[in-house]
Amino acid sequence: MKIPRAISALIDSFQRLPGIGPKSAQRLTYYLLHVPQIELDNFSEAVKNLKKNTTLCTKCRNVGEEDPCLICSDMSRDISTILVVEQPLDVLAFEKTGKYNGLYHVLHGAINPLENIGPDEIYTGDLIERVKKDKGVKEIIIATNPTMEGEATSMYITKRLKSLSQISNLRVTRLGMGIPTGADLEYADEVTLFQALQGRRDI
Repeated sequence: MKIPRAISALIDSFQRLPGIGPKSAQRLTYYLLHVPQIELDNFSEAVKNLKKNTTLCTKCRNVGEEDPCLICSDMSRDISTILVVEQPLDVLAFEKTGKYNGLYHVLHGAINPLENIGPDEIYTGDLIERVKKDKGVKEIIIATNPTMEGEATSMYITKRLKSLSQISNLRVTRLGMGIPTGADLEYADEVTLFQALQGRRDI
């Protein structure tokens, strides 16, 4: 059965999104056929402006509306601690706990040789340079996901940081127990994340 090109094009677009298979793409597309045009216009406008009206913070690499982002420019934050996470969604997860008041560094991924993602494809170099320049940093908390990729990234960052002779007093820690192996931090609840922060260990 031949379907209209507009429908086929939208199905193909949805299928390019992570976690969206052919059937889900079809359901979403045909659902939108019943949505009022004004809502479709608002939806398309939001998608169009997604990258236009956001920017990466040059300091922490989190996504925001300004550079530096609101967290980096907040004078009440503890500038001696940097929590290293894989994705911007992880920042949101930790902010929801209300228990962490330091700064962040977002890697935008993890080291994954099978996907040809090495240290240079994520923001590890930016973190190292940031720590070199900012003498006020006392602790780096590595909060990558407890997966093979997350562990590889944690080991790489730790090795790089500990090779810097000028920051020998820097404490490098890893989240403690509470996060199941193989889980993504963005799905963890606030209590679990808080316990993981409290139970962090030196590495």
